[in-house]
Amino acid sequence: MKAFIHDDFMLSTDTAKRLYQMHAVNMPIFDYHCHLSPRDILEDKSFSDMTEIWLGSDHYKWRLMRANGVEERYITGDADPYDKFLKWAETLPKALGNPLYHWTHLELKRYFGVDELLSPRTAPEIWKACNEMLAREDFSARSLIKRSNVRVLCTTDDPVDDLSCHIELDKAGDFQVKVLPTFRPDAAFNLASKGFTAYISRLSEASGISISSFDELVEALRVRALFFKSAGCRISDISFGSFNFSEGSVSDADNAFRKALAGDSISQADIDAYRTWLMVALGSIYSSLEFVMQVHMGVIRNTNERMFDLVGPDTGFDAIGNGISANDLARLLNAMCKNGGLPKMILYCLNDQDNAKIASIIGCFQGGGIPGKLQLGAAWWFNDHKDGMLNQLRTLGNLGLLGNFVGMLTDSRSFLSYPRHEYFRRVLCDLIGEWAERGEVPQDGDLLGQMVEDICYNNAVRYFSMNDKEVSLNEA
Repeated sequence: MKAFIHDDFMLSTDTAKRLYQMHAVNMPIFDYHCHLSPRDILEDKSFSDMTEIWLGSDHYKWRLMRANGVEERYITGDADPYDKFLKWAETLPKALGNPLYHWTHLELKRYFGVDELLSPRTAPEIWKACNEMLAREDFSARSLIKRSNVRVLCTTDDPVDDLSCHIELDKAGDFQVKVLPTFRPDAAFNLASKGFTAYISRLSEASGISISSFDELVEALRVRALFFKSAGCRISDISFGSFNFSEGSVSDADNAFRKALAGDSISQADIDAYRTWLMVALGSIYSSLEFVMQVHMGVIRNTNERMFDLVGPDTGFDAIGNGISANDLARLLNAMCKNGGLPKMILYCLNDQDNAKIASIIGCFQGGGIPGKLQLGAAWWFNDHKDGMLNQLRTLGNLGLLGNFVGMLTDSRSFLSYPRHEYFRRVLCDLIGEWAERGEVPQDGDLLGQMVEDICYNNAVRYFSMNDKEVSLNEA
């Protein structure tokens, strides 16, 4: 029987196959948004077994296991690692139609050479064979990154982080992949959270600025952003559920901030004013430092309070939220333009019904001599399956310039997640190949091939301002 993962996997036309094999397959990876541990990279971590490397922090898999009735002790609990692996093997055959069925077998094939489908019958043999390989030196964290043809990866880091791992990695100079920090001030954004005042104290200590006002907060964040830039950072990130633009003033934001520090009650109007002007202030900082500003929107986090108390955040209890307000997004971008400058931005929404809305709004703020200055972000999280990717690609093609798209990311904590780029590239080539064979785009191999290579890698190199000494274009 033909292997499930084969050369033409997910490629339905001859043009798609040519585009993938001649232009996509060997392109390097620029992973501009992930959650890999910089310490694991610095220390070149080795992994004891498949459960640690594959299931240890993958809330995608955890959600499916829960949907299959697996008890929590086999997911985030203290069950034996082999028993946890067996529970995933029991779950997977029921996941036909889910991208994890594809990703699982791509990962087994690409890293371990396994062609067999994972099931309760094959699990013992696969467990044994993969664990034997994991004991080898070429399965350490750094080796897996290099084998995946990654040239740049950007971790996710809080402004108070000392970035010691990034600094040590750069100083050692013994790892060819660029590992860069990302400036993510979510904790400073969450005015009403229980730990807000404690976080402001940590930020004050890290920045050397006594923070008692909104202006001092902004200055502290600017100081930390400058420090991040000195460590190679060129990307920021922020995540929220819904954004309500406020017509209030910076004075209103300052009053809200002072009330939060004093422990006074805070209204929704306070939160809206604070978040609005913090976003505008951050936009100005990022514009001056030439940071790209990623904005993740439309998520409901920690929906299950009982499970949050048991296993904490980022464990599979977040969901797709309501759509964002077109008026609020447009007013935010307009305020950034008027108050210190609009940085390069990538906007993602977990509710992909908003793709066209976002694409049309960002079209009003393009320009400044920067191709694709504002980007409709890659299909994110609950959308990073074939249908979600096609929706994002088609929307961008319909309403913008697909040829300027900066491509895929992993958004993962696993060192085995890089086949997600292969999955995306196959979807991309199949879509363009379908257009070509229908006569909707020219059957011009050079034109289409260059577009594929640019989306896979080259556009990200240009967009994130990497120079030739750091990484070069089109080295496939």
